[in-house]
Amino acid sequence: MSQKVAVLGTGKIGEALLSGMIRAGWAPADLLVTARRPERAEELRARYGVAPVTNPEAAKTADTLILTVKPQDMGALLEELAPHLPADRLVISGAAGIPTSFFEERLAAGTPVVRVMTNTPALVDEAMSVISAGSHATADHLAHAEEIFGAVGKTLRVPESQQDACTALSGSGPAYFFYLVEAMTDAGILLGLPRDKAHDLIVQSAIGAAVMLRDSGEHPVRLRENVTSPAGTTINAIRELENHGVRAALIAALEAARDRSRELASGKKD
Repeated sequence: MSQKVAVLGTGKIGEALLSGMIRAGWAPADLLVTARRPERAEELRARYGVAPVTNPEAAKTADTLILTVKPQDMGALLEELAPHLPADRLVISGAAGIPTSFFEERLAAGTPVVRVMTNTPALVDEAMSVISAGSHATADHLAHAEEIFGAVGKTLRVPESQQDACTALSGSGPAYFFYLVEAMTDAGILLGLPRDKAHDLIVQSAIGAAVMLRDSGEHPVRLRENVTSPAGTTINAIRELENHGVRAALIAALEAARDRSRELASGKKD
């Protein structure tokens, strides 16, 4: 952990990663940050004891650069970094939809690039971060990326060809669960419960179900069947979900998210 790591464009996810790394044992003296606004950079210095630098300074100084800017800002950032970035530095991209080839074409020949799709539960150290190697990234580079993102949750290696699917499933995934909780809360109010009580009931049920899925090793069908008594309340609810095509709608939604990720990779913005 003695190598210097720079987080460029330190927004909410970047800050979550930064704080997770410090809790995992990285020394603040080995961490650099960049931010668009000077007051944001000073806020990070005061909060974590890290050093704010410019993007060119980060390129010259850091051994690993983690690029957390928005996808539409990535091209301009690479133009700024390229003249200062040696080919032996590891570049980790957290930008949705942008392939490693985009970076390799704009940086010095042989620059190792690792693509990572994480998600917002990084803010509570429960992220799912999916990691893929570019053409010049080695197993050591992947292990280093896993060490970094493992500070805020779980990591999984996949071929880059699967990144768009992973973006649809886990990158956007938290939003689907929030949407479901929102709908169930509205249903609870319709059934006569106060909003706060409906919210508490649903959130704790969701946490319990997630822990059972993670820790039991059981297939979700088996866990669902354990709740579903013959002619009971649950099977009547499941019937209505099937009648309204919820399963098909979910599949279509994830396909749409995957397709949009592919469009972003091709440069289509609208």
